[in-house]
Amino acid sequence: MLIDMVSIGLIIPVLAPLVGTFTGSQADQAFWFGAVSFAFGIANFFGAPVLGALSDRYGRRPVLLLGFTGLALSFFVTGLANALWMLIAVRLVSGALQANAAVANAYVADITPPEDRARRFALLGAMFGLGFVLGPVMGGLLGSIDLHLPFYVAGALALLNLLYGFFVLPESLPPERRSPFEWRKANPVAALRGLTQLQGIGPLVIAIAFATLAQLMLHSTWVLYTAFKFGWGPRENGWSLFAIGMMMIIVQGGLMRQLLKRFAAERLALLGLMSAALCYLGWAAATEGWMMYVFIIANMMGYAVTAALQSIVSNAAGADTQGKAMGALASISSLMAVAAPVIGASLLGFVSHLPPGDWRVGAPFYFCAGLQAVATLLAWRHFRRAPAASVSPSSAPDSATAPAAADVHP
Repeated sequence: MLIDMVSIGLIIPVLAPLVGTFTGSQADQAFWFGAVSFAFGIANFFGAPVLGALSDRYGRRPVLLLGFTGLALSFFVTGLANALWMLIAVRLVSGALQANAAVANAYVADITPPEDRARRFALLGAMFGLGFVLGPVMGGLLGSIDLHLPFYVAGALALLNLLYGFFVLPESLPPERRSPFEWRKANPVAALRGLTQLQGIGPLVIAIAFATLAQLMLHSTWVLYTAFKFGWGPRENGWSLFAIGMMMIIVQGGLMRQLLKRFAAERLALLGLMSAALCYLGWAAATEGWMMYVFIIANMMGYAVTAALQSIVSNAAGADTQGKAMGALASISSLMAVAAPVIGASLLGFVSHLPPGDWRVGAPFYFCAGLQAVATLLAWRHFRRAPAASVSPSSAPDSATAPAAADVHP
């Protein structure tokens, strides 16, 4: 996961400038960058549940190897691209083949007892944060040498992961725990419907979708928002993204065990959602750049939300459907990744004429705060009405998770 996220992070600072080399204006650059992003998101939306279901049938390892191959191909072809259609085509292919995170989560669920899954998922989240710290910094440095160089380095890292997966990584899903593959159940609509029907999940899926949309809107609007409001440039934004990544590492890699000793996964998810709602509100209303760092640090509980929710879904899924459940969650993320830049850019467009420091410039983050508030309410109502779907690692034995005892999820 670390190598995967570093390779993906490498291209974050250079993909938009690469698109700009094929366009003649900033407006065209924004449009085509949106088209490239949309191509990946929509292909991943349809491909992720298929790959997840295939991993339930044939094992995690073959699907991971396929994903690493597709990722390497995507990076190398993008680096060699000499036309926009090549960028869009390769992003379609790589999006359809990319379910590494979902399958890795299912892999961890395969080898982890239910009471330890939140902590293990948090470790994967910490690797995501570390990759988010290292990748963009490396990409920016390499891109300053040559705009295509980060893509070749990212492709090499993907090949390194392929070799590691082929020669070192064992299979985690034994044949007796595999389930047959059915096309009619592997489409994203069926996968999402199946996710809502998991015992103890139901409406929680909507809360997950809203929280994911808010998070992805932050990623897609952060740089433009801080530039509009505080006049930040690449250096200031680089340090702020570094701070976010470090907080993810600290919470998910270091503090998660202690948090799970004090709070059940459901309580931790609620506290994290509330924390995120308040901090989005703080980011939106901030009048000085230093305030952004205050809320980055204050949002400590918010960095634990993803791992907590993943453990809840994982413990509700069966041992033979972890890949399908993870693929469905990946489809939610892909669908929100399509919507987030459209909504965020539109809201920023409405306020782009306002002077720096105007409170209304925070429109995208006010919207995100509202999404997180609704997600908090939905999760609270669901946890109050439904029996607990996960187990607190500090208290419950394996037998306490009747249908979840053999379950797994990212």
